[in-house]
Amino acid sequence: MNSIIIFADGASLGNPGNGGWGAVILSDNYVTELGGRKDDATNNMMELTAAIEVLSFLKNEKNLITISTDSAYVVNGAEKWILRWRQEGWKTKAKKPIRNFSLWKKLDELSFGKKIIWKRVSGHSGMAGNERADTIASAFAAGKNEPLYTGSLTSYKINLLDERYDNDKKTKKENKRSNKPAYSYVSFVDGKIFIHKTWKECEAVVKGKNAKFRKTLNREDEQKLIQSWKENGDRII
Repeated sequence: MNSIIIFADGASLGNPGNGGWGAVILSDNYVTELGGRKDDATNNMMELTAAIEVLSFLKNEKNLITISTDSAYVVNGAEKWILRWRQEGWKTKAKKPIRNFSLWKKLDELSFGKKIIWKRVSGHSGMAGNERADTIASAFAAGKNEPLYTGSLTSYKINLLDERYDNDKKTKKENKRSNKPAYSYVSFVDGKIFIHKTWKECEAVVKGKNAKFRKTLNREDEQKLIQSWKENGDRII
């Protein structure tokens, strides 16, 4: 195997709250699970920490590395935003310090000279490696002593090479969510994020425009969605 396959994930109980991160690394038919925790952390901080920890573990690696994560924040930052931030002195478009600066700086340093493919995957949709990374992250966030595997791929109970989604699981999750009452509706239009209390308000803003929108179920869900959409310097209305 000339490449290394990684699944990384982060979790926080509250935003901020007790945080955890987890990762599964497959290299030369050998599996290594990693995990850890941090107090007073946001979900984005832990998603970043997961990526940082695996790259630190593979500090001297020269082969191609594929990092799969369900965090759009991490993938967009690593592929798009970091270059601009570095050129602009690690400031936003509004010339303000970027959020989680120390973590992004560390990720940038560890990525230097490495061949990395950042791959966005759907979370909680049945992909084996992603599900396992999430289990590890969630366990550490909850303060549980999660056993971590180190050993051959043949003895590992999870098929990391099967990256198919469990479509039935994804569909059931989406249906369950759609049937729950809304806490708010969040839309992203013309580079700005709007929070609406009703669908009627949201529809009036997004109708006929190139926009994205989503229902949230509680304040934590709302804040997590905003963080995942928001580029630094964008406005919240």
